[in-house]
Amino acid sequence: MERRIFHVDAFTRTPGRGNAAGVVLDADGMNETAMLRIAAQLGYSETAFVLAPSDGGHDVHVRFFTPAVEVPVCGHATVAAHYVRAAVLGIEGSFVQKTGAGLQRITAARHEGDWRIAIRQGAPTFGEPVAEALRGRIAAALGIRAGDLAAGLPVQVVSTGHSKVLVPLADGALLDGLQPDPEALADLSGEVGSKGWFPFAVGGGRTDGRMFAPAIGIAEDPVTGNANGPLGAYLVRHGLMPHDGKRLAFEGHQGRALGRDGIVHVAVDIADGAPAVVTIAGDAAIRLDSGAAVR
Repeated sequence: MERRIFHVDAFTRTPGRGNAAGVVLDADGMNETAMLRIAAQLGYSETAFVLAPSDGGHDVHVRFFTPAVEVPVCGHATVAAHYVRAAVLGIEGSFVQKTGAGLQRITAARHEGDWRIAIRQGAPTFGEPVAEALRGRIAAALGIRAGDLAAGLPVQVVSTGHSKVLVPLADGALLDGLQPDPEALADLSGEVGSKGWFPFAVGGGRTDGRMFAPAIGIAEDPVTGNANGPLGAYLVRHGLMPHDGKRLAFEGHQGRALGRDGIVHVAVDIADGAPAVVTIAGDAAIRLDSGAAVR
């Protein structure tokens, strides 16, 4: 059986920007060995394999593979997969995706002459702020001083399905100059209980961030849906952006330091002053070398 492979850049409309992923349509009947082989050949951080639903509880089943292992779910590869389904197969609307992490509500809708993919994330959860003694070590591991962390704001593990350590910076100008120590960050990951580090800054009605995860072999991720989603919950909890009491919407910018700029569109529904539901959305671009068939 022939299967079509697409090369997609997510969270951007410009090929070569954003976060790259592979998408394999018609993946039914493939075993894990075959999926791993294709994921390794493509070499992207994640490749999405689209399968038919296995029962009536969902509309589509998607599996995600790095070049070495299957992972439960991936934000940018989800955007990539459903962008291909919309742009190539004409599948639009709201539906349920089954992943290794459970079920997700996905929406593929027309936006400014193209497609935008939205993912409803899990309920926000917050860890305790890291201890004061750890703040200095975290700053040093990122290549900055303790005073470069935003005063009065916690360094905190936040999750909407995949936890990240959110590190607020006092000045956005610090972001591009960060030179993290991978070994130090990996060691600290074990202490704080999360493997992804997301230093960020807020200004001008938007956020800018970078994501490092050396504990799982990712020196830096270009654009991370599963970091900008928790960031939205953090912004509401700590009152860092104005909103109408019902919803906060903003653009999360990432990838500039790698030359792969991208934007995650984040919306946080608010109930009783607290973040309740987080949705991330993104555009995508299919590269010209896409659609090749493999067996």
